[in-house]
Amino acid sequence: MTPSYRRIILKLSGEALAGKNGFGIDYDTVVTICKSIQKCVEMGTQVGIVVGGGNFWRGRTSGNMDHTRADHMGMMATVINSLALADALEGLGVTVRVQTAIAMQAIAEPYTRGRAVRHMEKGRVVIFGCGTGSPFFSTDTAAALRAAETDADIILKATMVDGVYDKDPHRFSDAKRYDVVSFSEVLGQQLSVMDMTAASMCRDNKVPILVFDLSDPENICRAVCGEHIGTIVKEV
Repeated sequence: MTPSYRRIILKLSGEALAGKNGFGIDYDTVVTICKSIQKCVEMGTQVGIVVGGGNFWRGRTSGNMDHTRADHMGMMATVINSLALADALEGLGVTVRVQTAIAMQAIAEPYTRGRAVRHMEKGRVVIFGCGTGSPFFSTDTAAALRAAETDADIILKATMVDGVYDKDPHRFSDAKRYDVVSFSEVLGQQLSVMDMTAASMCRDNKVPILVFDLSDPENICRAVCGEHIGTIVKEV
């Protein structure tokens, strides 16, 4: 298999790490996902990962809690997930560095762009925890930001659906899946790809997004190799 991309940012939801449990971390599921990431590294693709924290905490469902504090709690959840991914990858023989946007030197490196790029150039997987480090921004926006900062070729967004639809495919049997869609359409029609801040950032920095189904983790390798899966979002 030959990779189509030199450097990628893989965006994983926290829920993807929970497996069938729906909450917390299912380690077998994490290892299965990491085996596909391992193959990408062995093919020579440089990999950065941004992971959400929704398997532990979602700030937007925190009731009357202060929004900033709730988002900080969500950032801590992403660190838990980052460490789980790092442990599974290291168990497979992959060299990993965890970097966090909020300094916690006892367990991870502080995020710096230059060091992250050097790690990836040396074949190390870099896992970015704590989102952007600021409240009111999603981990989707963190993925867009890290992709722009590290000059990634593409964001691979692994989801529980097989692409971008014009409406919810779980509710509407006539929902249409796009093979290619522009950022202008995503923003104008408010399609469910990423939040609007993330989509705008990708558009402005010319970073395409591939949205694909993670129910088969091998799709990560297929995506890296340029196989026709999911939906490409780019300016056309």
